[in-house]
Amino acid sequence: MVRGYKVEKIKEKLIDVLRDSKTGLSGIEIAEKLKINRLTITKYLQVFAAEGLVKQKNIGNVNLWFIEEGVESFEFPADFFRVKNKYLQYVLLGVSREAHNILRNSLHSGANPTKIITEVIIPSIESVQNSYNTGKIGKSEKNYLDDIILGSIYLITLTERETNLKKNVIIFSTDSNNSLMAQAASAAFHVEGWKISQLGDMSTAIDVMFDIDLQRFLNKIWTKKQGLMVIVVFSSTESTIKFFSQAIVASKAKFGKALHLVFCTKLTKKTKEETDFVSDDIEKILQWCQTVYESMQS
Repeated sequence: MVRGYKVEKIKEKLIDVLRDSKTGLSGIEIAEKLKINRLTITKYLQVFAAEGLVKQKNIGNVNLWFIEEGVESFEFPADFFRVKNKYLQYVLLGVSREAHNILRNSLHSGANPTKIITEVIIPSIESVQNSYNTGKIGKSEKNYLDDIILGSIYLITLTERETNLKKNVIIFSTDSNNSLMAQAASAAFHVEGWKISQLGDMSTAIDVMFDIDLQRFLNKIWTKKQGLMVIVVFSSTESTIKFFSQAIVASKAKFGKALHLVFCTKLTKKTKEETDFVSDDIEKILQWCQTVYESMQS
C-alpha cells in the first residue's frame, strides 16, 4: 500500500463519499473529494475492489465507482457482540455471502482481525460442533457450515501483515474434529506476524516414525534455528495427547530451549508435564507465545 496515508481512514472517507452519490463517482472525482493524488487513489480503489468494498461500472465512456451491496459500518469494540450474533445466524442459515460480508464490513470498519477470530469465528465453530454433537444437524450440513466458516478464515488471512522470521509456529490437529479450530488459530497467528506452518489433520501420522519425520521437517523449515519455534497441537483425546507429546518432547531434546510444545485441549488436567503450556483458549495461547518470544529478546 502507498505510504503517507492511513488505510482505515481512506476506507472511512471513501464509504462516506460514495454513499452520498447514488450515481457513482469517477476516480478523478473521488481523488478531488478525498484530496488524494489521482494515481494514489487508483491503487487504493483496486485494492478495495479486491476486498469487496467497492465495485466499478462502465457507464458510457466513464468508469464509475460504487459501494458494493451490503457494505455497512460498525463501531468497535462495542459492535463485536452484534457482529458475533449476526455472523452465527448467517452461518447456521447457510448463507455464505451474508456471513462473509459481515466480516468484510468488520474489517473495513477497523476491527482487530485477531478479535474477529477469537470473538466471532471461534464461537461459531463451537456452536456448529455443538449442534452436530446434539443431533440438531447431520454430517452433511455440518461440513457445509464448516466450509462457510473456512471461507471466513481465508478472508482473515488476506489481511496484510509483516512476518517476523524469529516467530515460528507449527500448527496441526490430531483429528478431523479439531481441524477447523487449528485453521482459525493459524489465521490468528498470521495476523500477529508469526511465520506459520499449517499441517492440517495429522491423525494418519500416528506411528513410530513420527518423531523422525517431525525432526526432518523442523530441519527444513527452521534451518538457522532463529528465534522461537512453537508447536501448537489441537487434540481432544488422552491417547493422541500422550502420543504427540512424547514424540515432540523427543525432538525438543535435539532442538534445544527455543522449541516449545503447546496443547489446545479441554483435557488440561490430563496433559503431561513435558508440555510447556496447555489451554483450550486460543487467545491465551497467543498471549503465552508472544510473552515467551518477548522474554527471549530481553
